[in-house]
Amino acid sequence: MGDVVASTPMSTATGKSAYLGFELTMARTWRGERGEEWSSAQGLESILLSIQSLLSSNPYENEPGFEDANDESDKKNQKDYIQKICHETLRISVIQRLEGYLGMNPGSTQLHNLPGANEMDDDDIDEATVPFEPFRDLCKRRFLWYYESYLAAIEKGKSETKPNQPFARMPFESPGNNSMDGKFNYPELGSRLQAIKAAIDAEPEKWAVEGLEAKKKETTVAVNLQHQFEQVVEGFKRSDMPHDVFLENENPFVWVITYFGRPMTNLDGGLFRIKMNFSVRFPEEQPRVKFETKIFHHHIAADGTACYTPNPMKREDVRSHIDAIFAILEDDEPAYDPRKIVNPEATKMYWGGSPDDKKKYNRRLRRSVQQSMEDFPE
Repeated sequence: MGDVVASTPMSTATGKSAYLGFELTMARTWRGERGEEWSSAQGLESILLSIQSLLSSNPYENEPGFEDANDESDKKNQKDYIQKICHETLRISVIQRLEGYLGMNPGSTQLHNLPGANEMDDDDIDEATVPFEPFRDLCKRRFLWYYESYLAAIEKGKSETKPNQPFARMPFESPGNNSMDGKFNYPELGSRLQAIKAAIDAEPEKWAVEGLEAKKKETTVAVNLQHQFEQVVEGFKRSDMPHDVFLENENPFVWVITYFGRPMTNLDGGLFRIKMNFSVRFPEEQPRVKFETKIFHHHIAADGTACYTPNPMKREDVRSHIDAIFAILEDDEPAYDPRKIVNPEATKMYWGGSPDDKKKYNRRLRRSVQQSMEDFPE
């Protein structure tokens, strides 16, 4: 029998949806029912999420011989084990990776130029010397999505550990062999996390400068974005909603959109200013999208970062990005997606499980809509 992959959504005990599945074996594999089969549209990220959902929330019990260990000492070890895994996941998988992508020394707020970095013209780049890092841009955008969650994890860690507190050694760990040794330092991780955020937030400003230079040189990307802008303007004129778009400083790499809330919805009467910054390496580097007008929404981060997914087959089509941004605002029945928790407070209210939570969410959203009308620039 060939490999068979199946994915099925399920509700967890907390009422949240999770992906469970991806049984991948050579024999005796569960075949998904109709509608449960994996498809290429789900992508690698869905596969990783599904694998993650199979992992235990108590990794201590995954160790051979400790599957059923549950006496008092084991309970303490379980907590300590989770705590150091959380610390090292943040330090290595998130912070070190992003510091490397940004050319930052660990713990430093200073950037240094990387080989083959953005300052080089495409004609000057020797492709053989440029590292193949297809997920660099994706990791940066996901970092912006999850920044608030990372901060919350660090604050929780601060409350449970002390700086330079050694990691507890587990009974199944042995020095020099499989031991995860180290010390907690959540305050330092918090500072490094904030430095990464500042560096990523500064990139769109640099893109704007590079964009004006590209416009002067009439590069392919500059000409293409200018043409797409003109098409979007015409499309908005034919729309039944008076949305507006203009180029900041006549720069085709900086779009400013005014979204008008649809009548008879929670967004009715709202005026939202949205900025899209494009890189001269678009579409390899996808746009950074921020709501400059404050809005309380489960798909808009506290700093205005928009959590949306454009049509993967049209990543180079700006209109598909705009349509996807509008769609997250106008979706009346969004599906819970654990990958898109960018505003933990709003998410908890929206999917909190009680009607009162949902009412509180709608009140906060409406209040931000009303405020948008008062704050919108003339």
